[in-house]
Amino acid sequence: MQDTELSEPLTKTVPVEPDLARDSVKTVIFASMIGTAIEFFDFYAYGTAAAAYFPKVFFPEVTPAIATLLSLLTFGVAFVARPLGSFVFGHFGDKIGRKKTLVVSLLLMGISTVFIGLLPSYATLGLAAVVLLCLCRFVQGIGLGGEWSGAALVATENAPANKRALYGAFPELGAPLGFFLSNGLFFLLESFLTTDQMIQFGWRVPFLASSVLVIVGFWVRERMQETPLFRMAQEKNDTTKSPLATVFKTSWRQILQGTFIVSVTYTLFYTLATWSLTYATANLGFTNREYLFLLMGAIIVFAVLIVAASYFADVIGRRHVLMGSSIALIVFSFLFPYLLQGQRNFAGAITFLVVGFILMGIAFGPVGAVLPELFSTKVRYSGAGISYNLAAIIGAAFAPTIATWLANNWGIRSVGIYLGIMAVASLISLLTMKETKSIDFTK
Repeated sequence: MQDTELSEPLTKTVPVEPDLARDSVKTVIFASMIGTAIEFFDFYAYGTAAAAYFPKVFFPEVTPAIATLLSLLTFGVAFVARPLGSFVFGHFGDKIGRKKTLVVSLLLMGISTVFIGLLPSYATLGLAAVVLLCLCRFVQGIGLGGEWSGAALVATENAPANKRALYGAFPELGAPLGFFLSNGLFFLLESFLTTDQMIQFGWRVPFLASSVLVIVGFWVRERMQETPLFRMAQEKNDTTKSPLATVFKTSWRQILQGTFIVSVTYTLFYTLATWSLTYATANLGFTNREYLFLLMGAIIVFAVLIVAASYFADVIGRRHVLMGSSIALIVFSFLFPYLLQGQRNFAGAITFLVVGFILMGIAFGPVGAVLPELFSTKVRYSGAGISYNLAAIIGAAFAPTIATWLANNWGIRSVGIYLGIMAVASLISLLTMKETKSIDFTK
């Protein structure tokens, strides 16, 4: 099958869907949302710890500025591992099914996260502690590489044709949920523990607490059935033995488009949630606890806009919604540096976070439908996963580090230019992509 053949159905209207046995909406919501909630809980916990505590726990023998940069570099290790995870889990997800693959990815992701909470510090184990931290982070990234795409397929392959974007929002809602739980836990810990206590043991609590979410997620996913579209493909013997070879041969253009559509959401998110936390506490006079409180308030806006944007993506199409968000992000990238001026400028910080998360919700919501819709059923897990995780490297792996370096050396406006370039790349990808709202998703 040629690339043009995979792209051709994008111009067709949706035929009458066969009568497919689906999981209940409640099961789909929990099964798709729980994994991404754990994913983002783990990543937010790591991002917060890397910005506030790891410089002192794992890099105490260098200057604070260098320690922060090194700590944020370990944050990028999992993103580098994610494409490897997408190759492995995408292969098995397209070959043996979504359900089994998702259960394994959840366990791998969760166990490595708990191990991070058990690691000795540099003072105890020296450089070996840093090596173990990076190793746990790498394994965590492999598990994460198979998570989002599988969750998105559980949602969209169980969805009615006219509600795929809305169903695709279920795994996306795991992002604000995981963020709220993680930052809320850090907020409570910092309310009752001293800074020294947080450095000694408090930072470990969120990583250990994620085990509760993993147990719940495992229980939910064991109860769900295989997605109806994959079952139908199996019955027709329409699966492929070599999903990776097939997806790169037939759908390389869609992989590139999906990668750059998603990249900007990663850059924006980690600019808002990780870099700005570091910048605000180091340069704007906010305490870590104060800024976490502002972030938790803004994240509610993020959740609301994910649902709203996904609803409108079902009504007017994915491209219109996403192109609007990309254009608005270009404007925002040049304006937001003016909001982060002065000392303890609460009005500016709140405006920066609320507007940023509004745009984040609009850009992120429809992605849960768009990436799966770019690929046929036989390579959908692989294609969506590769695109999403390549986007993680390009958009997020080193975004906090790059933004920190830019702000320190070229000023905060250079961070805006960096975000603006990513938004332009997303807009170009959308301009080259056909609308996916009315494709035949059963093929």
